[in-house]
Amino acid sequence: MSFSHLPLHPDLLRAVADLGFVKPTPIQEQAIAPILEGRDVRGRAMTGSGKTAAFLLPILHRIHGKPRGTTRALILTPTRELAAQIAGDLAALARHTPVTGTAIYGGVAMGPQEKALRRGVDVVVATPGRLLDHFRHGYAALRGLEVLVLDEADRMLDIGFLPDIRRVIAHVPARRQTLLFSATLPPEIVALSRDILRNPVSIEVGRAATAPAPGVSHAAYPVRADLKSALLAELVKRGEIRSVIAFTRTKHRANRLADYLVRNGVSAGRIHGNRSQAQREQALAGLKRGAFPVLVATDIAARGIDVEALSHVVNFDVPNTPEDYVHRVGRTARAELTGDAFLFVSPEEEAQVTRIERAIGKRIPRVTVPGFDYQKKAAEKLEIPRGRRLATMRAQRSAVAARRSAGSRRHDASRHEAYRGR
Repeated sequence: MSFSHLPLHPDLLRAVADLGFVKPTPIQEQAIAPILEGRDVRGRAMTGSGKTAAFLLPILHRIHGKPRGTTRALILTPTRELAAQIAGDLAALARHTPVTGTAIYGGVAMGPQEKALRRGVDVVVATPGRLLDHFRHGYAALRGLEVLVLDEADRMLDIGFLPDIRRVIAHVPARRQTLLFSATLPPEIVALSRDILRNPVSIEVGRAATAPAPGVSHAAYPVRADLKSALLAELVKRGEIRSVIAFTRTKHRANRLADYLVRNGVSAGRIHGNRSQAQREQALAGLKRGAFPVLVATDIAARGIDVEALSHVVNFDVPNTPEDYVHRVGRTARAELTGDAFLFVSPEEEAQVTRIERAIGKRIPRVTVPGFDYQKKAAEKLEIPRGRRLATMRAQRSAVAARRSAGSRRHDASRHEAYRGR
């Protein structure tokens, strides 16, 4: 089947052709028709499967000819990055239509978002928390909403958004079409779907949640924990890695790794929860345009980041679960391309690797880098003990307080002298 055989508005088919898409993916082929019919849909599909277009195209078809000025579709998603990505996909698919969309998420000013809601932008893509902030005001009432989409529902559950999701649902009209997409269907998601979906069409496509994309090649690099930074820098300098997202388990380790790489001649960006939205967008844009080869990230980026032709994913720290591994390595080998997934494995992490191998059904080959000194002493430790970090933070705060106090005393003294001079 080609897209031309789907009953979509010609303006949408034109945009699809502009993007170079000819054949719908399995999730698109199975989901578009029932969504066009107005049915509720519960779909299990991995990131990178094309599910964004599977719900955007029929939504755009539905609202194409309707009057402007009313928000008719709401798409909830777990992260800022994914919200921005979906909004970008929406703009590309709606380029030949009058349909408008906006992304609403935290970390940026609420003013432009408020204006979009007041004028009734056609499609809103939002994270639950920031949308609830807007719901405190009358301008955000979505009384004309016709379609609600929950994208990456399992991820929203993982990061504790289930109560927020239920609060958002309480704000939108009960009579609506609801679409729920999730990479996995844990019991909590199934229960939620029973509460909010009416006689849904159930669709499950692609591989299981613990099966990586077929275009991913896997390799494990046994290395001491204190030499992981040096090994990553060595692989990039040798040209064996062109563009990579390197995942760490904490924000602190992400900062330390990025700083280490820069000090050792490897340009790197970073993205994690403590970075502002502008910093996160700048880092992602830098990787996409090739400004630097390495983006160091925490799992906030495991879903929702789409970097075309990303050559590598490095699990700098072995993830805790096989599902996390699959989501991380899913950043490469997208859209039927190929990519490499490297695991940096310290002796303490071997048991976690065994669980990953058992889940994906294959042994990950071990690789030793010729010429790399595995016995050398590390120049520095990536992980600073928590007690020392806290002591440093306290000392920094004390120094700032002392400078402010000294400045205040100087200001008071100058005011006193000025008064005496009068």
